[in-house]
Amino acid sequence: MLMRTDPFRELDRLTQQLFAPQGRLAQLAAMPMDAWRDGDSFHVEFDLPGVDRDSIDIDAESNVVTIEAERPTRASDAELLAAERPRGVFSRQLVLGDNLDTERIEAAYDNGVLTLTIPIVEQAKPRKIEIGSSEGQKAINS
Repeated sequence: MLMRTDPFRELDRLTQQLFAPQGRLAQLAAMPMDAWRDGDSFHVEFDLPGVDRDSIDIDAESNVVTIEAERPTRASDAELLAAERPRGVFSRQLVLGDNLDTERIEAAYDNGVLTLTIPIVEQAKPRKIEIGSSEGQKAINS
């Protein structure tokens, strides 16, 4: 369902996390997700607390779904005592398998959780194969 990325890309991402400037690590983990299959659908949930629904953008191109969201910066000159919640623009891409129907993706956003429901294409659904009998079949002679 969900395609794993290139292991070298993952190694590069981990290296960037280890050597990232302070605060950058939090931005990389700003859109945690869960993904699972339930029956004839594939579901993905993203935690986006404090993000306005209008700032979320979802694009599907071929078998890649891109989610972009923005948590605005504070517009105050107040003295900041703690800043553990990342702010700014966050983006995440999902590379989906060919067995998912990206033309019929549904999205919902409730209580800070973005949910994508992606149906499985008919050809990928399990089906029963009827077993016929070879009796009565004639050979084709040329």
